[in-house]
Amino acid sequence: TEGPLGLFKGVDASAARQLVYSGTRFGMYDVLKNMASDKDGKLSTFSKVICAASSGAIGAFAGNPGDLAMVRMQADGKLPVEQRRNYKNLFDAVAKIARSEGVPSMWRTGVVPNMNRAAIITVGHLAAYDVCKESLVSYGFKDGVPTHFSASFMAAFIASVLSNPVDVAKTRLMNQRPELGGPVYTGTANAITTMIKTEGPLSLYNGFTATFSRQLPYVVITWMTVEQLKKLMKDW
Repeated sequence: TEGPLGLFKGVDASAARQLVYSGTRFGMYDVLKNMASDKDGKLSTFSKVICAASSGAIGAFAGNPGDLAMVRMQADGKLPVEQRRNYKNLFDAVAKIARSEGVPSMWRTGVVPNMNRAAIITVGHLAAYDVCKESLVSYGFKDGVPTHFSASFMAAFIASVLSNPVDVAKTRLMNQRPELGGPVYTGTANAITTMIKTEGPLSLYNGFTATFSRQLPYVVITWMTVEQLKKLMKDW
């Protein structure tokens, strides 16, 4: 009903959100690591996890306006014509939300779940990558492209293992139908514990293959690019 371009609604908001979110969490991760490192620049695995989780939460907070705009733009086509918001682009969406609902409203919807998920997944994306890369180097691998690829592959797997239960719980929460006699979840933690009790622990990993398939190219391409940029900036 909307033509091929309907498939790309909200793509500018999605790109902006990703730019702000990823840029912030990568930047903050390095800042927090430098602050937490000892005189020799060393940092424990636990400290890296804390730095990664904190930077992920900060990045999600910064990117929430873009996330809100993206969700609304993508959902517009499902609404009746008279109820559609008809945002033209990201800037139009943010401006209209700020004018009609107030600036704080851009952080009122979905920011806590987004921060929680970002904290978990960033531990996999950033801290796990650091730990895996250091382990490979300690076993004699050179700090080069093959090592970066291997470490990012492992990081993508770890991120998928950490994030899949949260994603499954979020999906259950969003799709629950109590009026049809289905289970009623009160929150993410309740959804996870209820699923473990009623369906078993493996139910938290429904769709894991799809999650890993989505995470793998993103994490590998991101880290391969970041490492090459770091090398160029160092040489420059």
